[in-house]
Amino acid sequence: MMLKNPQVGTNSYLIKQLPNATAFLNTRLEVVHASDKWVDYFNFEDRNVFGKKIPVLFKTITKEWQKVLKDCLKGKACTTGMEHFVDEAKNERWFEWTNIPWYDEKENIIGVIIQTEDVTEAVQGELKLEKLQILSQEKSEIAKIGSWNYDLVNEKLTWCDMTKKIHGVPADFTPNIETGIEFYKQGYSRNTVSMAVEMAIQQGTPWNEKLQIITPDGEEKWVIAAGKPMYKNDELIGLIGTFQDINDQVLADKKTKESERLLKTLIDNLPLNVFIKDLDSRKILVNKSECDFLNVSGPEMVLGKTDFDMYPKEIAEVFRDEDLQVMNSLKPIIGKETLSRKQDGSVNTLLTSKIPLLGPDGQATGLVGISLDISDLKQKEEELRGLINVTSMQNKKLINFAHIVSHNLRSHSANFSMLLDFLINEECGQEKENITKMLVDASDNLLETLENLNEVVAINTNGNLDKKPTVLNDKVAIVEQNLAPFLKNNNAKIVNEISDDVVIKVIPAYLESILMNFITNAVKFKEPMRDPIVKLSTTKNENYTILSISDNGMGIDLKKYGDKLFGMYKTFHEHKDARGIGLYITKNQIEAMNGKVVACSEVGKGSTFNIYFNEKN
Repeated sequence: MMLKNPQVGTNSYLIKQLPNATAFLNTRLEVVHASDKWVDYFNFEDRNVFGKKIPVLFKTITKEWQKVLKDCLKGKACTTGMEHFVDEAKNERWFEWTNIPWYDEKENIIGVIIQTEDVTEAVQGELKLEKLQILSQEKSEIAKIGSWNYDLVNEKLTWCDMTKKIHGVPADFTPNIETGIEFYKQGYSRNTVSMAVEMAIQQGTPWNEKLQIITPDGEEKWVIAAGKPMYKNDELIGLIGTFQDINDQVLADKKTKESERLLKTLIDNLPLNVFIKDLDSRKILVNKSECDFLNVSGPEMVLGKTDFDMYPKEIAEVFRDEDLQVMNSLKPIIGKETLSRKQDGSVNTLLTSKIPLLGPDGQATGLVGISLDISDLKQKEEELRGLINVTSMQNKKLINFAHIVSHNLRSHSANFSMLLDFLINEECGQEKENITKMLVDASDNLLETLENLNEVVAINTNGNLDKKPTVLNDKVAIVEQNLAPFLKNNNAKIVNEISDDVVIKVIPAYLESILMNFITNAVKFKEPMRDPIVKLSTTKNENYTILSISDNGMGIDLKKYGDKLFGMYKTFHEHKDARGIGLYITKNQIEAMNGKVVACSEVGKGSTFNIYFNEKN
């Protein structure tokens, strides 16, 4: 109602008590009077609002409201509107205002009377409902979710537009409970939904099932059908539920799973160890070959673990450093040969490649590793290298042996030919007798040469002799006993420092021959001014037992003769018994047992021969 002739002076107290939020503005739009409710409504109680203009109090007002206020000052009719307001507590408020001219007793307009009503809850409710409706519709379209309702009293089934769309029926389609169930694929899906509806009606049980339907045009779809009973005053009045089309998702999941299955089959059947690590070098994928290499029954025993859980610390640190290098530099490591030692102590040689696994931002999220156990290949390579070395050595020996045989037999043949020629042409009986004696000596020498050559051939071709554990001192005692007269005649002494419990794997006959040769040589080539002393001792070195035979004899100039020391028919002293075959035969016997011999000597002081007996093979 329009107020005319207000008695402002006498009624200011009454204005404060007005039940509505009311304010009186003068022609400058300054607040002259206001009800307490208006002041409280806008949280103006902490400051004096009187004498302040509306635009100042409200900071900003719409152009529409400014126009309405100006129209009121011109006497135009009452206008109602809605204004948005944020108070000093940052609360969002809405109010509906009514603006009317303010008259004095002479019907002059002296200002504007504003009455406001808080409509915040109503506005927010409408906005919320509108938003919910929009969101619900958008969500339904995006997620392909429809709703349905079954009125049990009237036996009426209602589908929303989305539910009809999923079923592939027109918008004017009218379903019922029987036709709704018949959409489900015959068998499991139809039986399941029929039972679910029955249980919901009889026992009030809700359902949520992944099932298949068939649309009128024959298209099969995967859906999630959900429903539950509705009650009123504890009485069942119907069913309500949702219906979601998940066909694309199911087909995509199937395709993804099929791709994963094919990829897993491929990776698991690769003859390579394949693994993927995260930034902390935890394994997040391993294939069957990697599990077999780590001696675990399945991936679950490896996933989430680091190399520190599966390898010794020093090996794990090397692997971690490689991982960090690849992930930080984003440069792969390709075909690096590394040694891997497992917790059980077994050592393997791996050919490993590590490739950075990049995320969308181009940064490493982990790495892909591929490794191949080449231990057997390395072993074959070593065996082949050893075989090549043995073959090369045997070839050199064969060539050397052929030269020696050719040279020696040619020398003997020439000697025989010359002596026979002398014998034929000689007429003197005494001289013929001398030549005949020379022929006999030449024959003996030829036989000795053939025996020596035959022994060398036997050593290098006889692979049937087995090495046997032998007490070393037993063989030393036998050789010492056999050489007793020889040692006594030369006033020689053997100093045996070998422990009685030393056992070596040898061909016994070869061991006696080796001891015999080295001891007789030590005595035979003694220093003329001192009695010979031969010292025997042993030490251990990895897979070898080392027998040292030292003497105080003449010694050998190894700088001059070192490369010829063990050659056939090589002599280094002017000694009448030096034949140059003993060391050659001995060396061949040692090497036939997979051993080796090393000489140390100094002229005038003596020699030491270290014989390495292989205990492993």
